[in-house]
Amino acid sequence: MPQPPLRVLLNAHAGGDADPVRQSVRLHPDAELVEADDLVAAAAQAAREGVPLVVAAGGDGTIHAVANGLVRGGDGAEDRPTLGVLPTGTGNDFARTLALPLGEACADLLQLIETGERRLLDAVRVTTETSSCIAMNACSGGFTGQIDEEMTPELKATWGPLAYAIGTVRALPNLEDYHTTIAWDDEEPEVVEAFNVLVANGRSIGGGTPVAPMANPEDGLLDVVVVREGGALDIARLTARAYATKDYVADDKVVYRRVRRVRVASQPGMWFNVDGELHTKEPVTFEVLPSALRVVVGPEYSADAE
Repeated sequence: MPQPPLRVLLNAHAGGDADPVRQSVRLHPDAELVEADDLVAAAAQAAREGVPLVVAAGGDGTIHAVANGLVRGGDGAEDRPTLGVLPTGTGNDFARTLALPLGEACADLLQLIETGERRLLDAVRVTTETSSCIAMNACSGGFTGQIDEEMTPELKATWGPLAYAIGTVRALPNLEDYHTTIAWDDEEPEVVEAFNVLVANGRSIGGGTPVAPMANPEDGLLDVVVVREGGALDIARLTARAYATKDYVADDKVVYRRVRRVRVASQPGMWFNVDGELHTKEPVTFEVLPSALRVVVGPEYSADAE
């Protein structure tokens, strides 16, 4: 029996909130639903089976898992399934960069995914001495890692997108600066006293905070934003400026670079999250993977934010 052209992957532990996804897929003539504990393995299997379009139903963590499975399906985007995103998560930040409509009926979103424009998007290879994975949206360490430590599943379930604001308030009293060594591409390493380091392919984190507003996920470059040490007022000022204008990266407290590769090591160890999930506090290297996956984008998508 031939494979349906569209396979939707859903976390097996998704609760009743995922019922609209289940119903929409059941009613779709060309789709099948796979609910899996291991979404990386499920996506890799779909790639091996030659499924042309694989849809991640969930938030940035689900997209992360599915994308990591799909890259195992070939040496380049032409050998891998197209990635579609059904944004049903808390933050949906990668979906925002893709300009996918949030809050739409699942059936309408599936139709958009099936017929929408496909674009070749970059990914980020994240490597430590003990692990390797890819990120599709962003990796952030330091203060944002402290926020993630506050982001319990209960907090997300209770408050939804507001959980990020609550996590920020809880983390502010514990601000910590990091003696950070950064190596940009092939340059000599430099030392920065930093609060935060962000390595971005997408433009926002935390449910819409525009931390890398000029990021282009097709340019073969990483947008790196380093926030120098300061105080809680600096964090509050930069956050407000980020929401108000794209030029916050020109602030004196910010180092902003576009590079192909960056290595970060710090004392104390800086916790990095990858696509919204805590990942490592080891020294870590981020490297762009140009045109890693073909991805369905929304009708208002633009690669160039400028």
